[in-house]
Amino acid sequence: MLSPLWSVLLIPLLVAMFLAVNMGASGTAPAFSAAYGANLIRREMIPGIFGIVVFAGALLAGKRVSLTIGRGIIPAELLTVPMVTIVLLAVGLSLLAANLLRIPQSTSQATVFALAGPGLYFGRFSGSRLWTEIIPTWFILPVIAFAVTWLLGRFIYRPLQRRGALRFEQLAGHPVWRGIVIGGSLYVAFAIGSNNVANAAGPIAAMMGNELGLVPDTAGFGLILIAATLVVAPCFGIGSSLMGSRVLETTGRQIVTFGPMGATLIAVVTASLLLVASLSRGIPTSLVQMNVAAILALGIVKEGWRPILSRSALPRLVTVWIIAPLIAMALSTGLTALADRMGWL
Repeated sequence: MLSPLWSVLLIPLLVAMFLAVNMGASGTAPAFSAAYGANLIRREMIPGIFGIVVFAGALLAGKRVSLTIGRGIIPAELLTVPMVTIVLLAVGLSLLAANLLRIPQSTSQATVFALAGPGLYFGRFSGSRLWTEIIPTWFILPVIAFAVTWLLGRFIYRPLQRRGALRFEQLAGHPVWRGIVIGGSLYVAFAIGSNNVANAAGPIAAMMGNELGLVPDTAGFGLILIAATLVVAPCFGIGSSLMGSRVLETTGRQIVTFGPMGATLIAVVTASLLLVASLSRGIPTSLVQMNVAAILALGIVKEGWRPILSRSALPRLVTVWIIAPLIAMALSTGLTALADRMGWL
């Protein structure tokens, strides 16, 4: 039989794990689509490897992002069991709306705005860092991803491609290229662990700290943060196992268009920026949006501005990117108001 404490924590833990499963499914493609598309790794091996490396990224490089999510948007003491359940549910529903529109959405942005809703409702919103660091980073990093990818594509990738050095059939028998593609996949998975695991682990850690009476910045709270990561991070591998194969198959267009080395270039550039955001300032940010910016840049290098921009769904993408976090914020605010009136908070 569960103890009273674990009975109380069970629902938000299950919601956090469900969110992590979905993040794991969507994160499989940017990490392993290049290696899988080039037949360098078997599909059944990917979930286990992905889950282990994401777990390592969360433990070794994810603490600062978890602290930002857990106490940097609203005070940690507001993240009670009902509040964390509301926030994570709002994130999940907003991501479901984006998935129904078949547009990949940033879990980090949805989580930040879902946290902001209750903060505004109770007048406890810590908005200074959001406006001075987090939101500017969301705009700056995709621009950097575009610029870096365009430069690398223009002066390194394109010349190698013209020489026929980046063909699919050459990779499996070339140990250097093969190592680059597989190493790039592992690197992306590590970066995902450093940033995305915090979207579920951060609120859970703050909630458990409140239930146990632990103060942030203490050794006990640090152990709780590790425990939350131990619960959440393995679910990324489960999500990859359950749903990641479908996502891998649907990313074939990107691999066909750019080849495995082009896809690896895109993934490594965006993962590097994600890792910098995680380690430097602990900023939750979007791999999806940086990935799209890098894809556009490499597409422009290959085909020019007009063909890419004329076929691009960028206006639709940007619209959903703006709306989905606002949906998360509206849902969390509305559910918080309802729970407050029902006397649950």
